[in-house]
Amino acid sequence: MAVVDVVNIKGEKVSERQLHDELFNVPASESVLHEVVVMQQAGRRAGSASVKHRSDVRGSSRKLFRQKGTGRARRGDIKSPLLRGGGSTFGPDPRSYAYRLPKKVRKLALKMALSSKLKGQQLLVLDRMDLEEIRTRDFVKIIDTLKIDNALIVTDKQDKNLELSSRNVPNIKILRSEGLNVYDILKYRNLVLLEPAINEIEGRLLS
Repeated sequence: MAVVDVVNIKGEKVSERQLHDELFNVPASESVLHEVVVMQQAGRRAGSASVKHRSDVRGSSRKLFRQKGTGRARRGDIKSPLLRGGGSTFGPDPRSYAYRLPKKVRKLALKMALSSKLKGQQLLVLDRMDLEEIRTRDFVKIIDTLKIDNALIVTDKQDKNLELSSRNVPNIKILRSEGLNVYDILKYRNLVLLEPAINEIEGRLLS
């Protein structure tokens, strides 16, 4: 097992923590990580592009003029796709782009992402990060002390003061352990884990 230092919000070492090799010592595979990230991005696509088809356009269904005898082309109603203001023929409809990879693949990718942060020395374990009130200035002071300017901070439970104090700080995201995902881990340079959150992650991925 790997052993990492646990520090407080002042950057001082307070203890040590063992990390399971099954979670933090997994060789990374670019293809697996890529597949999971693409799956997550596909699930986030709006898929709301839409046009009006012939049946959706407002207008009369009356035939504009008789079929024969006028010397003109045959014409149906005014909602024809060939006329200005008519319905679209092959335009897009709202759809979902989401799909799911096997659960084992998603778990493996998450372990690989965690391992890559430990291997790259971009993992920081905090004993706790408590704010007495909602104040962005206090939060910025903490991250400046810890020398992290681009980080994903993972908590074990909802912390309203922490979440609201950090929401206007660029390149910082607070995420609860149940929402931990590959995309966010790889997106941010540093990964900051509160020590209680590690227990939650181990319970989720080692089961």
